[in-house]
Amino acid sequence: MINDTIEIEDNGFKAKLTTYIVDNTIDQEKTRPLVLVCPGGGYIGTASKEGEPIALKMNSFGLHACVLNYSCAPAQFPTSLNQLAKSVKLVRESAKKWHVDPEKIVVLGFSAGGHLAASLGTFWNKDFVLRELKVNQEEIKPNALVLSYPVITSGEFAHQDSFKNLLGDRVKDCNWRELLSLEKQVDETMPKSFVWHTFEDQAVPVENSLLLVNAMRKAKVAFSFHVFEKGHHGLALGTMETGEVVTEIQPWIRLAAEWILKNI
Repeated sequence: MINDTIEIEDNGFKAKLTTYIVDNTIDQEKTRPLVLVCPGGGYIGTASKEGEPIALKMNSFGLHACVLNYSCAPAQFPTSLNQLAKSVKLVRESAKKWHVDPEKIVVLGFSAGGHLAASLGTFWNKDFVLRELKVNQEEIKPNALVLSYPVITSGEFAHQDSFKNLLGDRVKDCNWRELLSLEKQVDETMPKSFVWHTFEDQAVPVENSLLLVNAMRKAKVAFSFHVFEKGHHGLALGTMETGEVVTEIQPWIRLAAEWILKNI
C-alpha cells in the first residue's frame, strides 16, 4: 500500500491528503477507481471516524482511497472547495503512478463533508471556481459522488452551524446562502450519485437528501438513494470501530462500493 500524506494549500490554509493506494500484486497494469473521502464535522473540524476507517473499508472492496482533512473555520468558503478540487486534480495527475483509472474518481462525503463533496459536484464546471484555480474543468471533475447523511440545504431544514462556520460573517447574506443551498444548484452536469440518510437523523434531517435527489431527478441526473429507518446522525460505518453499533445501516458501504464498481 502507498500510504503518504500530502499538503494541499489554499488561501494560506493547509489541508492534508492521506493516500491508501492498494498494491497491484497480481496484475501490475491493473487500474482501479479511487474514492476520495471528506469526513464530516460541521465545517469546524473533521471527524476521524469518517476518515481512515472508511478508506480501509473501501480498500477491502478493491478500491483505492484517499482521505482529505480539509481546512475548517476560521477558513471559509471557498477554501475547502478549492482544496478538494486541487486534490481531485492531484489524483488525476498521479493516476499512472498510483494505478488509478482517471475517469473513475469518486468523492465521498459525510455530513458537512457531504456538502463539500456535493459542492464540487455542482460547481466543478463553474467559472468562479475555474478562474480562481486556473484549471481546466475536466481536471477537477468528480466522476461520481457518494453522499452520506449530507448537509445540503441552507433553508428550512438547514444544519445552521455548518453554514455559520463555512460563511462566517456572510452567513446572513441571502445571496451566499442561496449559492450554497445545493439543491438549488443542481443541473444536468452534476455527476451520478449514491446518497444515503437515516429517517431518525435530527441533526441533519433527511429532507436534506430528499431535496437533493428531487432536484437531481428533475435534472435527469442518475442516483441510487437509500433511507434507513433507524439511526441518528454521524454513524459512519455503524460498527464498534466507528462508535455506536447500528446494524441496520451497516450495508451502506458495501452497497456504495458495489454501485461504484458497477456504474462508474
